[in-house]
Amino acid sequence: MTLGLSITDLAVKASSGRTLLSVPALTLTPGTCLGVRGPSGAGKSTFLFSLAGLTENATGTIRWGDTDLLPLSSEARAKFRRRTVGMVFQDFLLFEELAATANAALPGAYASRSRQSAITERARSVLDRLGISHGARTVESFSGGERQRVAIARALAADPAIILADEPTASLDRKTADALVDDLVSLVRDTGKTLVAVSHDPAVYTRMDRVIEIIDGRIASDKTA
Repeated sequence: MTLGLSITDLAVKASSGRTLLSVPALTLTPGTCLGVRGPSGAGKSTFLFSLAGLTENATGTIRWGDTDLLPLSSEARAKFRRRTVGMVFQDFLLFEELAATANAALPGAYASRSRQSAITERARSVLDRLGISHGARTVESFSGGERQRVAIARALAADPAIILADEPTASLDRKTADALVDDLVSLVRDTGKTLVAVSHDPAVYTRMDRVIEIIDGRIASDKTA
């Protein structure tokens, strides 16, 4: 399954009433890799979390395919994320006491029994492709690059149509970061998924189909590769 994105009159406000993000219009065709750049505090993470239905005080329209996120209840948004969205966080958010496969297969804990086996097999397949073994070693002893690869495998394990990545190369050395971007983009392209990656890393932008720059909560530039 592939999903396109359509945003209309999106506005996110702080509790004080200050506008954190304003996107009058934005569309993405299914299967696009979108990079999001901009200075710290400009609204990049707010934009990403809005796409996942995780932002409060948002108005307007965020439509993935036929699903408009904003009118949905919090429970319905969570269900949409479980079925449709894979997220890669800069802090990994792994369980230190679990091995790579157990971490990568975690989406199966929230899926129906009929899907759990397929999710575990897909997690193992992605780990194999990323060069991570299925051994009993816990991720507590993993390097930053290994941890981020496990996080990517977890994001892809449930075969989501959408991948949202927040600073996927943060805190990685240059060689490891470059390899990780190559792996992530190749996996996404091979499976026809839509990727939105927020990053300060120019190496991420060069691999995207399109790059937008957010400054002061607004899209200041929009360039296609």
